[in-house]
Amino acid sequence: MPGDLLRYLGGPAGFSWWWWIVAALCAAGIIGWYAGVFVWTLPPARLRRLPVLGSLHSRLLRRRFSRSITTIAGHHRAGGMPAAHAAAAISRTLRSFLYVATGARAQYMHIDDIAGHHALAPAAPVISALNDAQFSTEHTDIDRVASAAVEVIRTWT
Repeated sequence: MPGDLLRYLGGPAGFSWWWWIVAALCAAGIIGWYAGVFVWTLPPARLRRLPVLGSLHSRLLRRRFSRSITTIAGHHRAGGMPAAHAAAAISRTLRSFLYVATGARAQYMHIDDIAGHHALAPAAPVISALNDAQFSTEHTDIDRVASAAVEVIRTWT
């Protein structure tokens, strides 16, 4: 009698085929997440040397910094900040871009050092104009200087 009931017992049912797809997608998502965090936290100098990611990084940098300068110029145009403050903010943004794009510490350099540096020399006239706009008592066209700074960023190689 007890042996007759054992014929109704069996092993556990196997997994359905779509569970394997879900498991593979979860594993791919976790691997992608870790790869994204690794690339996102790479220093700019190493990121610049990577073949595909380096060009993507430089394109995103140019877009981000040119948008920042355009926003600052628009804030000045709307009357939100005086010309000296706008020139200082644009200069700070341009120098930060130069640091990230080249690795040269442009934030701490004087205009003569920037003009003498082989990688930063193309940006020297714009930084000089920004210094004049920041410290001069004469009226300076911030829109013109901002568009020159955006042009330096967009044409940077």
